[in-house]
Formats: sequence, C-alpha cells, structure tokens
Amino acid sequence: MRQAVVTGLLLMLLLFVPPLLFAGPGETGGTESAPPSSAPEETASSSPLLDSGTVLRVWNGTSVEEMTLAEYLPGVVRGEMPATFEPQALAAQAVAERTYIYYHLQGGPKDAHPDADICTDPGCCSAWTSEDKAREKWGDKFDEYEAKIRQAVTDTDGQVLLYDGAPILAAFHSSSAGTTASSGDVWSSDLPYLRSVASPENGDTVPNYYSVVTVPAEEFRDTFLSAHPEAKLEGDAAGWITDVTENGSGRVESASVGGVTVRGTELRSLYKLRSACFTVSAGEDGVTFRVTGYGHGVGMSQYGANQLAREGKTWQEIVAWYYTGVTIGTMPG
Repeated sequence: MRQAVVTGLLLMLLLFVPPLLFAGPGETGGTESAPPSSAPEETASSSPLLDSGTVLRVWNGTSVEEMTLAEYLPGVVRGEMPATFEPQALAAQAVAERTYIYYHLQGGPKDAHPDADICTDPGCCSAWTSEDKAREKWGDKFDEYEAKIRQAVTDTDGQVLLYDGAPILAAFHSSSAGTTASSGDVWSSDLPYLRSVASPENGDTVPNYYSVVTVPAEEFRDTFLSAHPEAKLEGDAAGWITDVTENGSGRVESASVGGVTVRGTELRSLYKLRSACFTVSAGEDGVTFRVTGYGHGVGMSQYGANQLAREGKTWQEIVAWYYTGVTIGTMPG
C-alpha cells in the first residue's frame, strides 16, 4: 500500500514539472528569460555620433540650412576628395574637414555669410556635394563610393587635430611638387603646425601634374598693368621678367616684372596657374609658365595622402605627416 502511494505522488510531480526542463536545444528561443550575448554591442553601436551633437548653419548660396556636423561632413568629403581614393586617405580628409570647421566656428561667421557658420563655396569655405548630385556623378558606382565616404566619416567620429589644445587651421590642397609649403610662404602667418614637409606624389600618380600656360605678350602686359600700372613693360617680352627667386619648398617666392617685385602667389592668381611652383620664360610667342602640382601647397596634399595610404599608412599617420606637432582628440568641452 505504501509503495502505491509513493508511486502515485511521483507521477503527480512529473505532471507539474515545467516543460523548460525537458526542452531540447533551441526549442524555447531563450529571448524571454535573458538578452542575447550581442545585446551590449548593439547598444554601443546605436549610441549617437559625437558629430551629431554639433549643429551648423550652412549657407548654400540662396538660403541658410541647419544640419548636424554628421550630416554635413559626408557632403564635404564628397566635394573635396575623389571617392576613388584609399579609405585611409578619405578618413584623413574627414578629420581635416572636421577640424577646419571647428577652427572657423571659434572665429565666428565670415563677412561673406554673416548669418551662417559655413558655406558650400570652395572659394570661401569648402566644396559640398549633395547625395543627389553625387548619385548623378557616380552613376552605378554610387553605392560603393557613398559607403566609403560615410565609413570615413563615422570611423573618425568626433576626431580633430589639436595644437596647444585648440583646433588647427587644417589647410589642404590637391598636389605638391615633392614638398609642401610653409604657411608663411603663401599667407602672412607662419603657423607652427603648417611647416614644409616632403610629399610622395609624382607625375605617375597625379593627373595633370604638369601643366603649361602660355599668355600672349599683349594679354600678359594688360593683365599685369591692371594690377601694377607703374610697371614698365615695353619692347621685347623676353626682358620683362627677371630676378626670379624660389623659397625652400621650390615655389616661386618673388619675381621682378617690369621693375615691380611681386610674389609668386600673385603671379599664380593673375594668370590662373595651378600652383606657384613654376618656371617662366618669355619670347615672341608671349610668356610661358611651366607648372607642377595644383593648389596653394599648404598642409595636407590630397594626392600625397592617397599615396601614403597605398603604402599602408593609417589616417593617424597621414595627418601626423602633414601637420607638424599636432595631437588627435575630441573638442575640449
């Protein structure tokens, strides 16, 4: 009798045991009782970008539009660097652009756009290309190129270049003739982080690395006299330009034109040369400039950055190469 009672009690207990104890692998899913092991990573990746915390007023030529730095930056990288470039070069460009923006934010709005922090005019601030324009330009390569651009921005989220704890004037240009220029060679200020450094691009890696501009003698004379009416440009053009000097980066420092001494940067501007790294000769056909590279030459060379990336340099190594003595960090405060 006692054995029958025990057996009956055991049967009743088995009927009320929770089915979880008998479930095989995967049959209950497991999501209700505990989060999956990947949950912490999903939470981290969904946290807001640092760039999303900065709101910019952007002048687009017709109106002022508000957008976050995270929204603005991809458009600038699209506009300023070829999307075919190496990912680490694009990342270096994103950091330079972000730093450039913070530098100008600290100085306040420019006279050209007093109601905006920055604009989309490359002659004033930076070139900016919308997603729609990029789609038209890149065609069936859009998805590939856009992914590279956005990755460069998100991979460097919040990172800026600092000197003495403040964002630098992160100048950049297309290509140099083997050496970048110190800021004092081009502008009035000699900034400690914008020093002349070697740059690895050359005619094999840069389209239109060499260019030739021939200006008819009469046109050359009229253009120069409009800026310097005191110049004496008479007789044979071969005697108009003398005393050409170069600075340490191989760019024309100064030249005497019709007895007036001018900087090489002014000649570049007057005759729309691709850079101030040029040689000049004059004769019956006019004045001929043979030019190397493209841009003012200060700061990061974009084609040089791409070559360094091809050689295995990281974006951190690239910016340290071109901006002397800087540190990488987030904006103070």
